[in-house]
Amino acid sequence: MKILWIEDEVELLAEGSRFLRGEGWQVAVAHSAEEAPALIAREKPDLLLVDWTLSGTQTGIDLCRRNDKEWQLPLLMVIAKGDEFDRVLALELGADDYIQKPFSLRELSARMKAVLRRSGRIMREGGESPSSGHTVIHRGLLTIDAGEYLAHLDGQPLELTRTEFLLLDKLARRPGRVFTRAHLLEEALGDAYGGYERTIDSHIRNLRRKLGDDPADPQFILTVYGVGYKFNPELGEGRS
Repeated sequence: MKILWIEDEVELLAEGSRFLRGEGWQVAVAHSAEEAPALIAREKPDLLLVDWTLSGTQTGIDLCRRNDKEWQLPLLMVIAKGDEFDRVLALELGADDYIQKPFSLRELSARMKAVLRRSGRIMREGGESPSSGHTVIHRGLLTIDAGEYLAHLDGQPLELTRTEFLLLDKLARRPGRVFTRAHLLEEALGDAYGGYERTIDSHIRNLRRKLGDDPADPQFILTVYGVGYKFNPELGEGRS
């Protein structure tokens, strides 16, 4: 698997790249956010590893926002500060996980593998991908294909982030089942989000907006006050 590591600490980038290559990763590197778009187009990485506080006119935050809108690649954010606000903001901007400096390079490799497993880009143990065995499901005017990571509403494609797609797929496969915020974070997004259950509300708001749901009277994702969310059971169990 190939990663693009965008980091302005030269020694960390050199040492980390040597280690990861020794672990079997293909590693392309950049020292600034400005270099990243051309490298993404040329190298076609499977994952972005991005430093939060890059020097230059663009930061890791800018790159995370652009990735969420344009490339939608799995992204692991490297954070130097211990501020909870930074960790939560990284996740809400579309990062799939974060790791805080200083970190073990073995932990870094393990977190990268976990992000890629959740994204479906590498197989789980036993040879099955996360979407293996999933069928296309239909919920009213909504169609979800986990194998292709596609969702359509009334025949029109929905422009969802990976996080939004995973949450929608998780909820829609069990109409009527109530999922706590913690359960959704753990099952759909992984343990990187542990302790930040309220970040789920931002993703649900974005999902409802893209589904055209009225927050005061949603038709797809229903709020179970004090607990979490569920998919509207009246939309049935149709699947192809």
